[in-house]
Amino acid sequence: MKTKEQLDQLRDMSLEELREQADSLKESLFRLKFRKTLGVGESVSSIKSEKKTLARVNTLIRQKELEAQA
Repeated sequence: MKTKEQLDQLRDMSLEELREQADSLKESLFRLKFRKTLGVGESVSSIKSEKKTLARVNTLIRQKELEAQA
């Protein structure tokens, strides 16, 4: 149910807030990958969940852009 709650929160955000969230997730993902490369011990599951969240945010951005055009 955690993803459903997270998705509901993302749907309530405005387009600008979603873009800020996407930038934040990209930076976070970069840092996770960098730590993994250094061998600090970040798990692959955290990278995977960040990627999925970023994909959800990008999908919602695209949906809102299409709604604005219509």
